[in-house]
Amino acid sequence: MGGMSFPNLMPEPAATLLPAQADADAALAAVGKDRDAAPVAAQFPAYSGGWAALAERAYAEGEVVASYAYARTGYHRGLDALRRSGWKGHGPVPWSHEPNRGFLRCLNALARAASEIGEADEAARCAGFLRDCDPQAADALN
Repeated sequence: MGGMSFPNLMPEPAATLLPAQADADAALAAVGKDRDAAPVAAQFPAYSGGWAALAERAYAEGEVVASYAYARTGYHRGLDALRRSGWKGHGPVPWSHEPNRGFLRCLNALARAASEIGEADEAARCAGFLRDCDPQAADALN
């Protein structure tokens, strides 16, 4: 019995698809990639896309602790949104669904910043969680 493996007979949970946030998307697009997304995060604090933009910009500017804080905020706001959308703590969160990308970007940014500040366990947990959500997201973001 030692060398035998058994298939997982439990069905994979359905993919979680976050609802679109057209107003927040438009506000972030209006700010542009090279501008400060803080007004978007302030106006739409539950929108992970704004927090992801802040985390990514802070990281690019060498502000790793700020990146960590922004990413953690967006990650938690994203978890709240996922739960409201029926997510039970596991299962696919597809990168191909555009409204999921803010959360997935925050998760990636959190892994990266955690690694930079020496939080190896958190970095590994977040990187694994990202891959569990959607390997395509991990590949696209790294």
